[in-house]
Amino acid sequence: MKIPFNKPSAVGAELANIADALARGHLSGDGYYTKRCNQWLEQRLDCKRALLTHSCTGALEMSAMLCDLAPGDEVIMPSYTFVSTANAFALRGAVPVFVDVRADTVNIDERLIEAAISPRTKAIAVVHYAGVACEMDAIMAIAEKHNLMVVEDAAQALLATYKGRNLGTIGQLGCFSFHETKNLISGEGGALLINDERLIERAEIIREKGTNRSRFLRGEVDKYTWVDIGSSFLPSELVAAFLEAQLAHGDEVIARRKAVWARYDAGLSELAAGGALELPRAAYPDRVANAHIFYVLPETLEARMALATYLKARDMLSVSHYVPLHSSPGGMRWGRASGSFAVTDDLSARLLRLPLYFGISDAEVDAVIDAVKGFYATRGRGAR
Repeated sequence: MKIPFNKPSAVGAELANIADALARGHLSGDGYYTKRCNQWLEQRLDCKRALLTHSCTGALEMSAMLCDLAPGDEVIMPSYTFVSTANAFALRGAVPVFVDVRADTVNIDERLIEAAISPRTKAIAVVHYAGVACEMDAIMAIAEKHNLMVVEDAAQALLATYKGRNLGTIGQLGCFSFHETKNLISGEGGALLINDERLIERAEIIREKGTNRSRFLRGEVDKYTWVDIGSSFLPSELVAAFLEAQLAHGDEVIARRKAVWARYDAGLSELAAGGALELPRAAYPDRVANAHIFYVLPETLEARMALATYLKARDMLSVSHYVPLHSSPGGMRWGRASGSFAVTDDLSARLLRLPLYFGISDAEVDAVIDAVKGFYATRGRGAR
């Protein structure tokens, strides 16, 4: 593809950091660069504790363990999300309970959560789609009323905020991704934020294969041993070294993505005004997004597929997104649907993500915009 959907980029000292990690003689987890990344997250996001993980999936699985779920317990979440959100809890024997999303944010519809609560409900897992915050005040109020934990799947939401607070720091636990498709990357990688101090010690144990090795490294015990369930959730120092360089340029990367997002929005606004397609909301009074995704919503599934084919023929890769979990084979086997899913089904059929990455040029963005306009011109649709 001349213009791929995503292209990972080095933005600073990534390769020098990797060489330095090798020279330091420590490539397994929790070395110099892992600690620097943890500290950056704690200080920049203002959280109690941050722990780098090998993936956001790993951070979500740690969250499920920290929720102390029993088989048959239930966790409420949006149907429109990646499988990892549900899998983490299903692996503990819990039942994902799916609800519909809002049309304006593509996030869980907080107005539907209470209807999904049962005597077995133990947690709510929210997903900040495209780096746009969920309605966290309402969600936290519901959680407090029903004594539920809140896990923020903030895989797409690093450095996005809700009423001045960083996403991932509002619920008891927050999970981030540094997969190569995210804003800041390490190839694979993730992080768990622990915002409830009571969970910090157990989180360290779970991350270290169920041992109290962290206490040993701090000199608090003379030997470490198996004390709880856990697994190997640490990334290698090579991953952390790459990530540390990305974090150092985080503001620069997100500023560029916001500029690309705004260019798409301006370039396609006439098509949207003419009713050819819908665009994501550009601004919210109480939250700041991080320009993780720019999507368009053609009028129908057929139009979305035709537009994707048209762009691909011009060497531009656009991508749809999730198959709703409530209608997936796994979701029907291990989950429970609550209510109807009119918005989820509609959005999943029509949503198409356009190329958006740090290294994309203005000329390339304009070429995609022109191609989208050209597609609608062939269908007799255009600006009003």
